[in-house]
Amino acid sequence: MKKIVSLVCVAALAVSMLAGCSSKKEETKAAETTTAATEESAGETTAAKDSGKLVMATEAGFAPYEYTEDGKTVVGVDVDIANEIAKAMGKELEIQNMTFDGALLAVQQGTADFAAAGISVTPERQELMDFSIEYATSKQVVVVKKDAGKITAPEDVKEGTIAGVQMGTTADYYCQDIACEVKQFNKYAEAAMELNNGKLDCIVMDSLPAEQLVAANENLEILDGELFTDKYAIAVKKGNTELLDQLNEVLQKLVDEGKVDEFTINHTTK
Repeated sequence: MKKIVSLVCVAALAVSMLAGCSSKKEETKAAETTTAATEESAGETTAAKDSGKLVMATEAGFAPYEYTEDGKTVVGVDVDIANEIAKAMGKELEIQNMTFDGALLAVQQGTADFAAAGISVTPERQELMDFSIEYATSKQVVVVKKDAGKITAPEDVKEGTIAGVQMGTTADYYCQDIACEVKQFNKYAEAAMELNNGKLDCIVMDSLPAEQLVAANENLEILDGELFTDKYAIAVKKGNTELLDQLNEVLQKLVDEGKVDEFTINHTTK
């Protein structure tokens, strides 16, 4: 009887040990599964972070640097430059169109790799972001009808002047600030027609497209001197020196080869 009881106890103990082993194996398996899932999740996060895309934040209302022709697709000088940068880095360019302030904030928060939106470098902005080399100098000149007489020098462009500008450009904002009577156009060719017809006193525009415009309109001329000059750079997150170095390498090459000027002409004389 004792033997039978002993055997029963031994059997019970064995079952208990097997159950314990089984439970331990399940716990181990579960822990391994959790670890694998965590590692897989981390891998996905890393892959998502390095998705092969280069994200550009911009505000597409600043022709010729960034604008839309169909209300959706963003094009312009900065987009052409960004495409060259993405190509050199072996990445796909993704453009995020937002407000200008939003574009600068996206860079600071790291939700965009860089911002390109005709951005002027200021001491205040340099405290919050890092900037590339200045890749574009926007020299604004005044185009008039020959022998018209009313506007004879850049300083004559002032309050009350009927000035033609391309919508959203630095000239547009400048002329509004000094209280000109501003007439906005999508294309400079349209403004040239109005100037020839005596409906404008002048056109305020970048010097490069101005040269092209005057070459195509013998009744027009560029006044000596400039109205103002602005310079643009690309903004990146503070401390992102690796990306900044890559940007600068491509930008310097584009500037040296005259590509930035070429992009500007392409987007202002079409």
